[in-house]
Amino acid sequence: MGQVLLEAPDVTVQIAHLAGGGGYHDATDEALSVFVEAIERKDPRMKNVYFDACGITIPGMWEGKAGLIVKRIRQISVRRVLYGSDAATPDNLPKDALERWHKLPLTHYEFHTIENNIAPYAMDWLNRTVEK
Repeated sequence: MGQVLLEAPDVTVQIAHLAGGGGYHDATDEALSVFVEAIERKDPRMKNVYFDACGITIPGMWEGKAGLIVKRIRQISVRRVLYGSDAATPDNLPKDALERWHKLPLTHYEFHTIENNIAPYAMDWLNRTVEK
């Protein structure tokens, strides 16, 4: 993490799946904890680091960790979290992923903030497109 962020201090970095993949596992939490600690230390390398919450609410792979997921999201800051449904397959349609996402014990404000966040690189693209 550190070397990449040092080499690109002004580049937006998006960490997929809250630093894991396919649900929220102990290994995901261990990896995410490294970023949480850096954010809490106000490490300047974390200035442009965002996290997407895609794929964390896969059935049977997160329910027992809902409170921990919310704790980590709050430690990261809802302003750094980007929502996405990821992997649209017949058993993981975006509407179903959104329904599961809303089972997390986040507040209405937190859901609203996360679901309306736009990655800086996407905002840059949008602004360039609108300017044309």
